Amino acid sequence: MLHSEHDSEAAPVLSAAFRTTHWSVILEAGQRESAGATEALAKLCATYWYPLYAFVRRHGHDFHEAQDLTQGFFAQFLEKSFLQSVKQEKGKFRSFLLASLKNFLANDWNRSQTIKRGREFHFVSWDKETCESRYAQEQDLDPDKTFEQSWALAVIEKVLEELKTEYAAVGKKELFEVLQVYLSREKEQAPYSNVMATLNMSESAVKMSVLRLRRRFADLLRAEVARTVTTPKEVDEEIRHLFAAFSR
Repeated sequence: MLHSEHDSEAAPVLSAAFRTTHWSVILEAGQRESAGATEALAKLCATYWYPLYAFVRRHGHDFHEAQDLTQGFFAQFLEKSFLQSVKQEKGKFRSFLLASLKNFLANDWNRSQTIKRGREFHFVSWDKETCESRYAQEQDLDPDKTFEQSWALAVIEKVLEELKTEYAAVGKKELFEVLQVYLSREKEQAPYSNVMATLNMSESAVKMSVLRLRRRFADLLRAEVARTVTTPKEVDEEIRHLFAAFSR
């Protein structure tokens, strides 16, 4: 299991995260015409499109149907009229997004209006082989559990990508690539001696680098989760839920 170790230095990170939540991105995009707001919303959709697609797939739709329906949902979700009607409610962003998708599917958005495959969103990669390969590797869970598991994976993948970018920016890309295994394994499962020669580092140096990697991962994870909830006290609860879903 990936590690999420709390560190007191994360407080400023959390504070910043609560100033720019997923809710605030939606509200800003609905209130004014802004290239920045539109881009932020597109990035948000790019992060979480797969859990929505997987939910639709698990409902028995084939690849093309799930693709059309997911795109149709995005078309509705990104409409100004929809964004303007959204109010920041108490609750978690993932719950809001799933409820919105369920409502969309229940109403079926008049199938004739569903977005056709020729009009794709640029922020979504609809490579069939990639989508279906990923979907085939998932457990045979019910739609809700599939969504939860895919959501947890999406959050973790986003955090890992941010972490990788940070390390690469300071010339430590190799260090990250070698040590990232310790985010999901203990020393007993992957002895430090396995990487000491590769990194030309002592065991104590490797140990300290792993500790720093885990702490930074925890900081970034808490910041990302903070953007999906409405109060600080929900962060730990949501992280526990995330790891429970991820480990199913």
